[in-house]
Amino acid sequence: MGVDRGLTCRDDGAVEGTDESRPYPAGLVLRDRKVLVVGGGHVAQRRVPGLLAAGARVVVVAPDVTPAVEGLAGGGEITWERRGFEAADVDGAWYVVAATDDPEVNDRVGAAAEERHTFCVRSDDATRGSAWTPASGVAAGLTVAVLGTREPRRSAAVRDQVLDGLHDGTLGAGPDGSTRAPAPVGGTVPGVILVGGGPGDPELLPLAARRALREADVVVADRLAPREALGDLPSDVELYDVAKLPRGRAAQQEEINRIIIEQARSGRRVVRFKGGDSFVFGRGYEEVLACRAAGVPVTVVPGISTPIAVPGLAGIPVTHRGVAHEFAVVSGHLPPGHERSMVDWDALARLSGTLLLMMAVEHAPQISAALLAGGKDPATPVAVVSDGSLPGQRTVLSTLAELTDDLVTQQVRPPAIIVVGDVVAVAHRDRYPDRVLSTEAFATSEGAGS
Repeated sequence: MGVDRGLTCRDDGAVEGTDESRPYPAGLVLRDRKVLVVGGGHVAQRRVPGLLAAGARVVVVAPDVTPAVEGLAGGGEITWERRGFEAADVDGAWYVVAATDDPEVNDRVGAAAEERHTFCVRSDDATRGSAWTPASGVAAGLTVAVLGTREPRRSAAVRDQVLDGLHDGTLGAGPDGSTRAPAPVGGTVPGVILVGGGPGDPELLPLAARRALREADVVVADRLAPREALGDLPSDVELYDVAKLPRGRAAQQEEINRIIIEQARSGRRVVRFKGGDSFVFGRGYEEVLACRAAGVPVTVVPGISTPIAVPGLAGIPVTHRGVAHEFAVVSGHLPPGHERSMVDWDALARLSGTLLLMMAVEHAPQISAALLAGGKDPATPVAVVSDGSLPGQRTVLSTLAELTDDLVTQQVRPPAIIVVGDVVAVAHRDRYPDRVLSTEAFATSEGAGS
């Protein structure tokens, strides 16, 4: 695993152990500019999300990449050149990250960048790069970056104290000006902390989740866990990417359970980092039961529930007075009629409130057909919100009858939340004028109750 390290600066500005002067801090504006990342391992996995959040056009050059990086390429968020590095790859790049585990390759990357006057970060040896990666984060509209010494946890701790202070309005200082040390999540003993990461934007992580991550020795992350937050981890934290585990849900879950229990029993603090809320179709409680059966302490940090938060981020309420008195969150990972499906689609078709469908893009044609067969109005408004809370978030509006065609023509890909119901018309009056009139009449007849 690559390590980003700082250096110690003397009072005269020189850096101990080298002939270099201390770095000059600056903020790079990378929107629509090419950034080259050479290497596709865990270092690249940590760095790429932050570059994407900055709007960079990221090109990854590596023969192999982690499943998380491959997923970004498959989703069109980055370009992946599946081969070894060539000096010409640096052409046109504004910034370069040498993130391989081969010092000779990183040497060649650095030399090519130097020749082209392009700043380059070395993940294996910061002293040999022309730029350093700080411990950084965003809070209250400010970007905080700490360029520290050879103590990555110290840099990360200072950053986190500042971020905590920005979040709670104290900037980490008590009445006497001293720095407050936040209480550790789940105590200080080894064990497992199950952290729900919310819909994906690291700004939506609760403080308890941030504290758990910075206190971790090991992080076991899902592909839907907020990927930018992985870039904020101290460089000595061991990262497990469970997307690369054996195929098959049972085999994968069994291996995840083994990893977190084994690591906790070895005396390490383990954060199991998942997307959304771990207990809403996240199989989180299976991990709680496994830890309890093994005698491993386990603590839960709930995350923002994606099926409720994502429509809200898109400006769609899941309930509205006079329109929807209930909502149902439904898994669509199995199609209607599947022998293992536990969903009563006929009953859901009779629901007058809101349907929130998760993991349902693949089986949306069968689901819409089942709802229509159960008596649901074909003109029922539908909104599909993909990549909720992430820079690529978008909303596709449709109706139950048109959903199948619209998913194809609009090239909708998961992850996405599908919202079915008249709350969509409330949020998008121009698109569904007839539905808005009927819902407003209903709301008026209900009176002005709260």
